Amino acid sequence: MTASATLTTPLTTSPKKKPLPAGQPREWYVSHNRRLKAMRLAIALLDAGVYTPAQAHNVRIRSTAARIGVHPPSNTTCHLVRSLIRHHA
Repeated sequence: MTASATLTTPLTTSPKKKPLPAGQPREWYVSHNRRLKAMRLAIALLDAGVYTPAQAHNVRIRSTAARIGVHPPSNTTCHLVRSLIRHHA
């Protein structure tokens, strides 16, 4: 199995997670989870051959999310994914 096949298949088991620090404002947790989701999506898109933000339309990002087994991202998360891809190039 290739590396790209393992990264773009749905997660069946959760990776070992450390608990998040307590006492942060709710917005901190929301933005933290948004960044994690955007990173997963950006990696999957790069593995699929999407190397520029212009190629990463919301429809493509959302179809990638369905393919890897995460909930559909918001417009804000899609924007963050494109930003991560931009910084990769």
